[in-house]
Amino acid sequence: MQHDLRSMSIDELWHLYEKLADHLKGKITDEQAKLEELLRKIEPGSDVTPFRRERRPYPKVLPKYQNPKNPIETWSGRGKLPRWLDAQLKAGKRLDQFLITRSSSESRGGS
Repeated sequence: MQHDLRSMSIDELWHLYEKLADHLKGKITDEQAKLEELLRKIEPGSDVTPFRRERRPYPKVLPKYQNPKNPIETWSGRGKLPRWLDAQLKAGKRLDQFLITRSSSESRGGS
């Protein structure tokens, strides 16, 4: 069955999309079942679902930057830039202006 996608209406395209999505969903489910069956044959007695992996534990990271207007808001320097810091940087401030100063024993993890 040949389709000229450019000449099809939005409704026809949407119907085609839904048919295709359903078809692909069925194929993926069938393939996943086959792969899980093969895994059970390779590792009998294993009920581990191969597609769900646990995240590895990450060590706790101390905050590195702090909002001077609201000291509760901190950022470790990892991940997405927080909104408060993004706004300050766009206003012309520098990142090092928000560094949290720690004593040398505190930064080394000492007491």
